[in-house]
Amino acid sequence: MAKASPCRWITLEQALSAFVLRKEKTESQRHIRPLHWYVACRLVLEGGFLPEEITPRPPFDAKKRRGGWFLRYLADRGEPGERTVLGGLKTKVIDVTVAKPEIGPCVAVSIKGTLKSVRNLTNRMEEAIGDCANLHIAYPNLVYAFLHVLRANREGLRQPAEAAFLKPDKDGKIKTPDVAIREDGSVAEGIKRYHDSLVGLAGRSGIRNDITRYESVALALIRPEPPSVMEAWPPVEGPLRFEEAFERVYREYDQRYVFAAPTLASRTRRVVWRDDSPALQALTGLDYQARID
Repeated sequence: MAKASPCRWITLEQALSAFVLRKEKTESQRHIRPLHWYVACRLVLEGGFLPEEITPRPPFDAKKRRGGWFLRYLADRGEPGERTVLGGLKTKVIDVTVAKPEIGPCVAVSIKGTLKSVRNLTNRMEEAIGDCANLHIAYPNLVYAFLHVLRANREGLRQPAEAAFLKPDKDGKIKTPDVAIREDGSVAEGIKRYHDSLVGLAGRSGIRNDITRYESVALALIRPEPPSVMEAWPPVEGPLRFEEAFERVYREYDQRYVFAAPTLASRTRRVVWRDDSPALQALTGLDYQARID
C-alpha cells in the first residue's frame, strides 16, 4: 500500500482541479485528498484552530508570544492521517477533525466526491444520515459538517481526459446516469432531488436537536475544465452554498464550546493571528479572510 501523502498548503482551485481533472482511476482517493488538505489549512487560517489540534495536521506552526499568536508556514510540518472516532454505534474514520486536549473531538468534516453515477446519490444520502447519527450519539456537542463535490459532467460527447472513469454510450456520449448538466444548462433532476434531501439534513443548531442533522452541509458542482471552479448552483438563497459552510461551523462551535462553557473558554476560544505572521505574508491564493487581529 502506498504511503499517504502529508497534508500540504493548497488553494481551493488547486484542490478542485485535482478532483475533476485527474486522469487516473480513483480507488486511491488521491483525487479527493487535496480537498481534505484545503479544509484542514482553512480551519487554521480562517478558523483560528491550532495546527496540532487538526487531523490531518496542516503544515503550520503556531506560537503565542507577547503581542499575540504568530503563525508560520513550514512545508515539512504537514502530516497525513484521518482520525478514527468511537461513535455511538460503531467507529468512524473522519476526513478532517479538530480535537481539543482533554475535551475530545469538537469539529468533524466529512468530504465526499462524485465523478459519475448520479443515480447512486441515494446511497450517499443513506450513508450521510447514518454517519451523522452515529457520531452525535457519542458526541452531542460535536459540530459536524458534510461537504459533497460533484463533477459537473456536461451532456454530450465524452472527452479523452474522462476515459478513466466515464464510459460512453454507443454514440460516444456521456451516459445519462453520469450527466450532471444538461445541454440547455439545467441541472439533472437526480441532483436536484439529492439537493432537496440534503436541505433536510442541514441546520442542527443545538445539542438537543435532531441527531441525524448536520450543523453544516454544502453541495457544489465543479466545472470539468480549467479553471476548476464551482458552478453557480445551488441557489444562492439556499442553505447548501459552499461559501457559507465554514461560517456555520465556526458559529456553532463558538456557541457550544466558548459561550456556553465560559470556564473552558481559555482552552476552547479560537485564536486570532497577528497580521504580521510569517505564514500570512508567504501564502497567496486565499479565497477567504484569515482570522487576524
